[in-house]
Amino acid sequence: MSGQQHSWFGPALGLVLTLALAVVPLPGIVSAFRPDWVAVVLLFWSLTAPRRFSLLTAFWMGVVLDTLSGSLLGQHALALLVVVYLAERFHLRIRVFPVSQLALTVLFLLGLYEFILFWIDGVAGRTVPLIERWAPPLTGTLVWLALLVLFDSGRRDEAHARL
Repeated sequence: MSGQQHSWFGPALGLVLTLALAVVPLPGIVSAFRPDWVAVVLLFWSLTAPRRFSLLTAFWMGVVLDTLSGSLLGQHALALLVVVYLAERFHLRIRVFPVSQLALTVLFLLGLYEFILFWIDGVAGRTVPLIERWAPPLTGTLVWLALLVLFDSGRRDEAHARL
């Protein structure tokens, strides 16, 4: 019983930490390259443990992120729902990819996340500088790869077993 209670504590703490990282102020030149922390961590959990956190988590994290960042309410929630849905829908196919193709898939999903935000901002008449729109998927993919190396030891154990 105690093991089950603690199995969700670490990932939940990680999600709360991502909300803090998403709103912490950064210098102007660095803030353009801030990864979309919430999207990166939700993608990581959607691909490595898809039953642990699902669409409901993505929705509420998006609503909280919208509230904290002062953006249009539901903007991040919709984008996170689409990206997490696709990741969970195809996670069995995506998980067998080599790491290079996995990184490209994550780059595509983070690009889709940014495109949805771009589309909603366009409808609302808000403009965002180009570098602040398209640099986060690149840095987010690098952060996702770092998370994969740090926390996904099961994938490495399977690869070593095949050798």
